[in-house]
Amino acid sequence: MTDALLVDRADGVATLTLNRPDSLNSLDTPTKEALRDTLADVGADPAIRAVVLTGAGRAFCVGQDLREHVQSLDTAEQGESLSTVREHYNPIVRTITEMPKPVVAAVRGMAAGAGASLAFVCDFRIGGPKTAFLLAFANVGLAADTGASWTLPHLVGRAKALELLMLAQPIDAATSERIGLLTELVDDDERVLPAAQEFAARLAKGPTFAYGQIKRQLLATGTLADSLEVEAVTQALCGDTADHKNATAAFVKKQKPVFEGR
Repeated sequence: MTDALLVDRADGVATLTLNRPDSLNSLDTPTKEALRDTLADVGADPAIRAVVLTGAGRAFCVGQDLREHVQSLDTAEQGESLSTVREHYNPIVRTITEMPKPVVAAVRGMAAGAGASLAFVCDFRIGGPKTAFLLAFANVGLAADTGASWTLPHLVGRAKALELLMLAQPIDAATSERIGLLTELVDDDERVLPAAQEFAARLAKGPTFAYGQIKRQLLATGTLADSLEVEAVTQALCGDTADHKNATAAFVKKQKPVFEGR
């Protein structure tokens, strides 16, 4: 735990809270480093079976800390002004997408720029009435980062992704739910985090090994043959788990299975 990132562990769920509410949880270097390293830690912790990512205060995250970024522009060498993409954002995205457990974003208020991208790279997103997304990159003369060029076409299709990235206009909660940016929209902003934690707790009680293999399958790109090979490998792994054997036996006996994530 750091001042910029709070970590709470309960019932197999780790809740990571971006904790810079006065700056709407903008991402300065210490925050990005803490998030990158903490995600790796909880991802490797067998006691953690699901993760919730949220922000303190009235916003989820408004993206890169532009005050810090302006200073880096004044001192960076040619081609190094956005080295944070390789140093911080790319590792964060890879850790979330490759983490063999579900990650849920509790998106209360605005998620802009890299903050929106962070939400999109999570496996599920829970929002409230004031939830809004803004792919603000083009407004400051930038292309997308933090995985948005990959996640957005998967969530909403290429044409809509181009619209959201190039026009860079806010997307309200109702529209976000309608086009698939939100998994669930609750009717009270104060319920966003509890709802996300309840959602994650249900996932944590499920077949988390299988969830991890499903994430691995959906990351596979290429030909049908490539995907079929990944399916064969991951199904073989799942078939050897206690979860599969116990759940199959429970099904035959008409009992409710208990999953252990192994």
